[in-house]
Amino acid sequence: MAERQVKRALPLLSVPRSGGRDAMTCLYRCGNACDHPVPNTSGNAYFGDIVAERVSRRGVLRAGALGALVAGAGAATSGAAFASPAPAAAARGHHHGGGGGSRLRFTAVAPNKDDKVTVPNGYEASVVVRWGDPVLPGAPAFDFEKQTAAAQAQQFGYNCDYVTFFPLSRDRALLWVNHEYTDEALMFRGYKDGSTATEEQMRIAMAAHGGSVVEIERSGRTGRWKLVTKGRRRFNRRVTADTPMRFTGPAAGHPLLRTAADPRGTTVRGMLNNCSGGVSPWGTILTAEENFNQYFVATSGVPDAAKPALARYGVSTGVPADSRRWDRVDARFDLSKHPNEVNRFGWIVEIDPFDPDGTPSKRTHLGRFKHEAANSTLSKDRRAVVYLGDDERFDYIYKFVSTERYIPGARRHNMKLLDHGTLYVARFTGDSPKGDVDGTGRLPADGEFDGSGEWIPLVRGDRSFVPGMTAAEVLVHTRLAADKVGATKMDRPEDIERNPKTGAVYVALTNNTARTAAQADEPNPRAANKHGHILEIVERRNDAGATTFVWAIPLVAGDPKDPGTYFGGYDKSKVSPISCPDNLTFDSDGNLWISTDGNALGANDGLFAMPVEGRERGHVRQFLTVPYGAETCGPLIVKDQKTVFVAVQHPGEITGATPENPASRWPDGDQPRPSVVSVWHTRGYDIGA
Repeated sequence: MAERQVKRALPLLSVPRSGGRDAMTCLYRCGNACDHPVPNTSGNAYFGDIVAERVSRRGVLRAGALGALVAGAGAATSGAAFASPAPAAAARGHHHGGGGGSRLRFTAVAPNKDDKVTVPNGYEASVVVRWGDPVLPGAPAFDFEKQTAAAQAQQFGYNCDYVTFFPLSRDRALLWVNHEYTDEALMFRGYKDGSTATEEQMRIAMAAHGGSVVEIERSGRTGRWKLVTKGRRRFNRRVTADTPMRFTGPAAGHPLLRTAADPRGTTVRGMLNNCSGGVSPWGTILTAEENFNQYFVATSGVPDAAKPALARYGVSTGVPADSRRWDRVDARFDLSKHPNEVNRFGWIVEIDPFDPDGTPSKRTHLGRFKHEAANSTLSKDRRAVVYLGDDERFDYIYKFVSTERYIPGARRHNMKLLDHGTLYVARFTGDSPKGDVDGTGRLPADGEFDGSGEWIPLVRGDRSFVPGMTAAEVLVHTRLAADKVGATKMDRPEDIERNPKTGAVYVALTNNTARTAAQADEPNPRAANKHGHILEIVERRNDAGATTFVWAIPLVAGDPKDPGTYFGGYDKSKVSPISCPDNLTFDSDGNLWISTDGNALGANDGLFAMPVEGRERGHVRQFLTVPYGAETCGPLIVKDQKTVFVAVQHPGEITGATPENPASRWPDGDQPRPSVVSVWHTRGYDIGA
């Protein structure tokens, strides 16, 4: 792997926006979402305005959760039972005393702005697959100067986000990777904007979206993995913005999903802006469409009836100057002509990695919003549960619980579980007087940001729980439905993961600089929150199917020297600075691993590890950094192969960078190429040793 340094004498203007994200990333990733008004204008009470039943109700809930966890964790994750009972600390969601020490032993890497992947002493990193690498048999080799849409549809797509792994044997596996968005200014020489882009450039960008299934193989007994380039590779697949898909669930066929091209409202072409995702208990990919709103324009008027929903989803009713203008080559992206097309994006898409010819399914019962991820588990009675975050300032946290139960080995039955169930949204309540939460991030008088909460039902099958909305309307316009039932406004809910050891659920709240001191509340305790925090949820009786829970905040991110940060009560002089938590994962010991997006502390993004129980609860240490201008995505720890996979997204995405004047030359010393890397210990130790 090339580790060539880039001189900082480049004429680049790095302009931070929300958190520390560069303006160039804001433009191409989310269409400058933070420059536009907050879409949530609902009158929902901020959490600090809720007074009733705080202390007594919370005490009952905590007692139930605590008793269940002490008795033992009986729920399941991905079809496997939890390994051991969770300690009382995890149930309380507060105190870190007691318990053994963490098995994390690596020496933290220092913050830096280097143009390479930096790993701890004793570890190595290597590129597995990069933008443009051939995926389908017969695909041409990548040539930056001679790109075509036909070639890109057979090659690894552009920005890589969610990563997951399906073993085929001890040394072979399938890797799924999301391709979230494209940065045409770095992909093409001379690119200016969507109004002047060539048709071929736009079609290349469409083909670079979506996702890839690639077969990989391990080198020897190390954690180094590489792309399989010869042989049949029967499972390899590209999914793009044009791949045929189908709608399933209660909203399929509804008039809001019908278009001239699909008058039945049951089929759709492609998926857009797929950020993170998850794996179902039956082994399928759940990939999440996020900032889909930015791909649509309206060259003339749109129906008045559609305007409230378009505004709530941040969809322009004009032609923004910074638009990609895909409508110039595909009229479905012009809402003036096809006003329902936008409703066909913003879903969770289920894909079978072992069926390269199978039709992906957009599961409408999981709701439509800016999905960050879709992580699943099983309830105690073996119903499928999926946790979902809406990555927008002041938006919500959701959960889906299936009606029918998971049956091991019954794949056809299990593949229908996400079409029948109940979709919920979260409401949080706290135990501190409103005046105790002042917006600084300092702890309230009781020493914890904590409280209780409930999952509010929105829809169950064809039954709506939202006055004035049908079930299908709730699922197509889920944000509007959640507004009506009084869900709690959060600071950009991103990835949500359930700890396979304890059953506690963790939410990455990346940042929200729009929150004022008056709007600060106990689950979102900091005004102008540019560094974000982590939320911990323990559901009643440790059951993922429960409708009540207790919660706490184990991490308020930022500079440890800042009194408005909190690291679970751990000594802040011994932790790594961390900013803008984004994606989450766990190792087999139950340690939380956090990747960051938009580090607002002035250094490159990275991957961090944090114990969530025992004496080292809150002990954050940085495991790696990604190259200059990049974001850390994935991540995925594969214990048996002693590997961590990390997606390096948008290296060199710095304002002013161009192919003629790149801000990064990672990984090959020339043009920056988003890539997936594997990291391993050179002595074969477990990740974190």
